[in-house]
Amino acid sequence: MSSSWLLAIYCVFVLAASVMGGRLSSLLRMTHLRTQLLMSGVGGLMLGIAMLHLLPHATGVLGSASKACSGALVGLVVMFLTIRLFHTHDHGVPFESDGSAVACDHGHGHDHHHSEKGISWFGLFFGLALHTLVDGVALASSVLIDADHGAWLGLAGLGTFLAVALHKPLDAFAITSVMSKQKWSSSAQNVANIAFSLACPIGAAAFYFGAMKFDADNAFLGWGLAISAGFFLGIALADLLPEVAFHDHDRGKLTFAFLLGVAIAIGIENLPGHSHEHHSAGEPDGHEHVDHAHDHSGHDHGTHDHDH
Repeated sequence: MSSSWLLAIYCVFVLAASVMGGRLSSLLRMTHLRTQLLMSGVGGLMLGIAMLHLLPHATGVLGSASKACSGALVGLVVMFLTIRLFHTHDHGVPFESDGSAVACDHGHGHDHHHSEKGISWFGLFFGLALHTLVDGVALASSVLIDADHGAWLGLAGLGTFLAVALHKPLDAFAITSVMSKQKWSSSAQNVANIAFSLACPIGAAAFYFGAMKFDADNAFLGWGLAISAGFFLGIALADLLPEVAFHDHDRGKLTFAFLLGVAIAIGIENLPGHSHEHHSAGEPDGHEHVDHAHDHSGHDHGTHDHDH
């Protein structure tokens, strides 16, 4: 299967997961514990994919650990600013007496006073849509890099796809829950939900076709991987750290879910056929890089001055 078709299939599943996430409140009672277990597992998965897949591949493509880490830092800082400006991972969630969430600004149960002053659903929508576009970049770049370096059963970018697909329902749930709390109609919630769900496919398509057309030296792909790694780190830490810092309930369950997510990432990155080996620009696949050390003794270079 070609990488373009695989990416298209991934995007369809992500879109469906996101749309369903926006309707979670009508399909399933999302208690605080259920939400935190899901967030801990997905957070561990995203952390593992960032560290074991996106960042190593970015380093290989860019040929510089410094450049890859700089890109990751940019992504992490942008993610932090997005959270700070738009409260995309807000923690104020009112619960009914039975513990079920009646509204969830990303499912966290810590009161940072945002619920008192109210959160603009559009601000939340804009912030989450921004980092969802980058999720699309991460998905497309993972498919492109894995397609060139081997993937289990041809499923290039599998780990990134799972991380994105499992996280999008939480984001969509956050938007529709805030809209519901602010008395927006069901039709308005559905429109916002569908519009948000399209962000990831749009980001993936834009990056994929842009990289295929304008990225002859793979620099665009390398920076996309690096910045996506920073975004994944920011999302994972924003989900995980508040619960660690403010609550000590259900520690065993949440820790297990987190470690399970990390273990899944490790497993995916060690599937048969998966490779992190990168070849230098212009070097054919399947050939080891050879250090071409030339002995210039006895050769007449004329007037050409070679600086070695």
